[in-house]
Amino acid sequence: MVNDDLFLLRDYVYETTGIYFPDNKRYFFEKRFDRRLQELKINSYRSYLNFLRGNSGGSKEFNSLVQEITINETSFFRNNSQFGAMIDIMIPEIMKIKQKNNFKELKIWCAGCSSGDEPYTAAIFLLDKLRNKFKGWKIKIIGTDIDISIIEVAKRGIYSDYSLRNVPLRIRKLYFNKVNKNRFSINEDVQNLVRFETSNLNDDFSMLFLKGFDIIFCRNVLIYFNTQSKKRVLEHLHNNLLKFGYLFLGHSESLFGITDKFKLVHFSGGIAYKKVNC
Repeated sequence: MVNDDLFLLRDYVYETTGIYFPDNKRYFFEKRFDRRLQELKINSYRSYLNFLRGNSGGSKEFNSLVQEITINETSFFRNNSQFGAMIDIMIPEIMKIKQKNNFKELKIWCAGCSSGDEPYTAAIFLLDKLRNKFKGWKIKIIGTDIDISIIEVAKRGIYSDYSLRNVPLRIRKLYFNKVNKNRFSINEDVQNLVRFETSNLNDDFSMLFLKGFDIIFCRNVLIYFNTQSKKRVLEHLHNNLLKFGYLFLGHSESLFGITDKFKLVHFSGGIAYKKVNC
């Protein structure tokens, strides 16, 4: 028998975050909802939904639910070819344009940044490859995620040896400090370039405060959205990019059939999307 309250809960998550689970993924979302009900000793989806909508503890619990239904799988130096293209192609092009206008600020946004590996990787690439070219420039890298607790992990900047498994030894020695045998912290130079915030990509108001970016990484995030939500999120990303800006997605993601506001750009080892000014 169909449990209407289960789907009401599923739809509430969608309306609030844009994260969508189709009916054929019922086992996935039902199992994760059930974990939260068991944790709180709540015996029905309707009661749980009322609790989420209430003023007492609902906001904190909703964040726990978001943790349950999203996958924070990331690591340093993941999809290296994209960072290489950023350093070798995109940033020199952007710097040339901005220097003509005497506007020396570079802004990078990592949307859905999880535990911070991605924005810190971007910062390391900038410091390691282009440090001497940025004299007189302001560099801002912002990492955002809907999950409050994972943002706190990112702010602490302490990672396991497994998270650093793709990081060359030279880079480890230069940009990480050893905490103990299996834990490493980001050094101060890298941390000074990166700021973290909680943000909901599906929320219009939240997106008003994220403007003027040259490059956006939004990798393996669109997989959580249905077509309608993807269009809304991509509209936000388009609006928040400067007119010569670039967007990076995950290797398995595509904008085909979703939006025509970005132009496909090929580079060695992958693709990116350049903003089309409509």
